[in-house]
Amino acid sequence: MTQTAKLALEDGSVYTGIALGARGEVDGEVCFNTSMTGYQEILTDPSYRGQIVTMTYPEIGNYGINREDVESWKPHLAGFVVRQSSRRVSNFRADGNLHDYLLSAGVVAIEGIDTRALVRRIRIHGALKGVLSTEDLDDQSLVAKAKASPGLVGRDLVQEVIPEKAIAWDEPLSRWTRLGGTSREEVAADAPHVVALDYGLKWNIARHLFDSGCRVTILPGTATAEDVLGRSPQGVFLSNGPGDPEPLEYAHRAIRDLLGKVPIFGICLGHQLLSLACGAKTYKLKFGHRGANQPVADLASGRVEITSQNHGFAVDEDSLPGELEVTHRNLNDDTIEGVRHRKYPAFSVQYHPEASAGPHDSHYLFDAFREMLG
Repeated sequence: MTQTAKLALEDGSVYTGIALGARGEVDGEVCFNTSMTGYQEILTDPSYRGQIVTMTYPEIGNYGINREDVESWKPHLAGFVVRQSSRRVSNFRADGNLHDYLLSAGVVAIEGIDTRALVRRIRIHGALKGVLSTEDLDDQSLVAKAKASPGLVGRDLVQEVIPEKAIAWDEPLSRWTRLGGTSREEVAADAPHVVALDYGLKWNIARHLFDSGCRVTILPGTATAEDVLGRSPQGVFLSNGPGDPEPLEYAHRAIRDLLGKVPIFGICLGHQLLSLACGAKTYKLKFGHRGANQPVADLASGRVEITSQNHGFAVDEDSLPGELEVTHRNLNDDTIEGVRHRKYPAFSVQYHPEASAGPHDSHYLFDAFREMLG
């Protein structure tokens, strides 16, 4: 039996559809992702904490769910919106379907709404706070709840998704990521040691670091510089993660204390945190960059990379200190997509070179980091 579900936005608009997955009520910032594939990776990406994610591709779920493609131990997003979910699975790797996965993971979702109209509204007005419910179906009540919801700005969502203790990572890249090639099975005991600060780490990043020939230890993003240096790393990685980077003062301090002591590589939130630690500021984008087809220019080579992205904040170029040099730009809106430190061995990119799911144009950045470690 079908059950009605509603998505209400803070601007007073309400979308009525059919409940998908778990029943309940959630609030979050409503955003959209333009990827045609990768819904399982999106569901389990901790960077989506606090967000209700709308998929723009009209049919989601047709290739099912499998245990290999998750990016963390569970879904972290607040809710999920699709035009149509596929109950029929066609993929030899699948061991389940989307509806059952959402249900077992407790993810409240909705299907059957006009996602084109919803995305158009977000593009015009910017990301909006919303409430998704299968319980309260009163429009006025839901809009009032959406207006009263906390949103993302000023919140520390990182501490809701980070691990409690250190983890020694030893999982290589999937053979599917290697496109049938050979993936590294082990790393030598004397290989460079990288400490990855986990602010909401996607597991495929850790797989890439391991596969590049590094011993990898994952520490919670709340770790201090002393905690990190006590592990005697040859390099430090700053991970992706959810929400607003400015409230994360503990991360700013740790990164400032690590600069010049060890090579640093940051991705997404890690890029923003490195910039903030150096004195830059960040700002909230109108509706963010979320998808697997964002063109980025490498300013040194002139090469254009098609990239996977997921972020709602960006580094403010006017605030960029002289010690940071812009290395990459987004060709859609000219925002900063990469920086490097002029004095110390430290660099970062706003996009996701591990690209799961997405293009493989930027995998070379992991090799560049590995070379920095000696």
